[in-house]
Amino acid sequence: MDIWSKEKRSKVMSKIRCENTKPEKKLRSWLYANGLRFRIHKKDLPGKPDIVFTKYKTVVFVHGCFWHYHQDCNEGRIPNTNSKFWEEKLSKNIQRDEKHQLQLKALGWKVLVVWECEINKNLNSESFKQILKSIKGDHLI
Repeated sequence: MDIWSKEKRSKVMSKIRCENTKPEKKLRSWLYANGLRFRIHKKDLPGKPDIVFTKYKTVVFVHGCFWHYHQDCNEGRIPNTNSKFWEEKLSKNIQRDEKHQLQLKALGWKVLVVWECEINKNLNSESFKQILKSIKGDHLI
């Protein structure tokens, strides 16, 4: 049983954005501060990647742990309420993500996925320095 009425649940769910989320903005700000320039939400690429580095032919998807079912995270879980619906919904999201990533790779793009929980932990960690190296490749700072 849901704790909110259908109307309240609908209102709450309508406020969830798929672009320009807080983790996305935080990562973009960090990348910019580290000297990287990029485009966002390029509609002409499969999956409309969150961040696009045309110069390095690299795209970054910022995945919310819940919406993309992050297995290694507390947020990446199926809710107890209406679990059959959520299981189907989240598995479709995963399939769509995989399809877009394969399409991008077939077009010669490098694809990186950054999870919301990673961004919230610490952007100056070694893993984010690895992201910089991965994006720039031979063009290191």
